[in-house]
Amino acid sequence: MRILRAPDYRRMPWKNGGGVTTQVAVFPEGAGLDDFEWRVSMANVASDGPFSSFAGVDRTLAVLEGEGIVLAVEGSPEVALTRLSQPFAFAADKRSSARLISGPILDLNVMTRRGRFAHRMRRLAPGAATVGGSSLTMVFCAAGSAQISFGADKVTLGLHDAAIGTDAITVSAAADPVLYSITFEPIR
Repeated sequence: MRILRAPDYRRMPWKNGGGVTTQVAVFPEGAGLDDFEWRVSMANVASDGPFSSFAGVDRTLAVLEGEGIVLAVEGSPEVALTRLSQPFAFAADKRSSARLISGPILDLNVMTRRGRFAHRMRRLAPGAATVGGSSLTMVFCAAGSAQISFGADKVTLGLHDAAIGTDAITVSAAADPVLYSITFEPIR
């Protein structure tokens, strides 16, 4: 199990140059925007505009802060995403753009290279939960803090901290957290 702390994350420009992203984790370690197999990041979205295109990549997005966005993905009806919405999955190689509902947002992005990995991101219900245990799983703290345990170890996750590994992770609320579970499955 690895514990990832928010101050250690890498900040970098978006692929299309339209903003800044904070990379939470990437595989393989050190991979760039064109050769990752999976990637988790946060993006500050301060204005309306297009999303970066990632050929052969599937993406899931959740709003962490702000009022939300209206997401337009080629071939699909527009969808409004807010902090209360479930994560939204779409193909990152389809033309897509966002319109802010009312001011800037911070979002959480999970991307996997199609044919190599698949992923599932879900918002955890309040209270205790156990996730993972066989697949590579990340628990991401989007708000508040949470106590997690895996094996005999106990750790507190603060704002934007994460834990990732294949051990079962038991989560117990510490201060009304908002948590996301992200599971990665290799495609064989």
